[in-house]
Amino acid sequence: MDLDEIDKKLLNLLQKDCKKTTKAYALELDLSTTATYERIRKLEREGVVEGYVAILDKSKIKKDFTVFCNVRLIQHTKDNIKRFEKQIQELVEVTECHHISGDYDYILVINVENMKAYREFMVSKLTAIDQIGSTQSSFSIDAVKQTTQILL
Repeated sequence: MDLDEIDKKLLNLLQKDCKKTTKAYALELDLSTTATYERIRKLEREGVVEGYVAILDKSKIKKDFTVFCNVRLIQHTKDNIKRFEKQIQELVEVTECHHISGDYDYILVINVENMKAYREFMVSKLTAIDQIGSTQSSFSIDAVKQTTQILL
């Protein structure tokens, strides 16, 4: 889908605050409410807008211990990859999983309460995945930049 400048501006507005009214977006875009509504619906239908979420303060829900865990699989067979990815989908502590290039096969972003909770997660859940050959963990000291916005 080709995006025009109004679509891009609308997407930036939606990413900044998706709880505004269609009328509020229309005023910022200098469009009618109906035209703005139709643009939003088209962006949703086309899959450009996949959904809307609330961004939580991790410290207030006691999930602010962030771990970056590199994972190396035992074997790179199609079956191993599929089984690993399926099992990772089921782990609520894992907020992101990326198949990467380099020395490791995947990098996981894990959010738990503290080091004790991470150890429990590693021992009881992650190491239970048979396809994992090795892991290497790094812990976030501070999030210098963290955003979900992709500005257009």
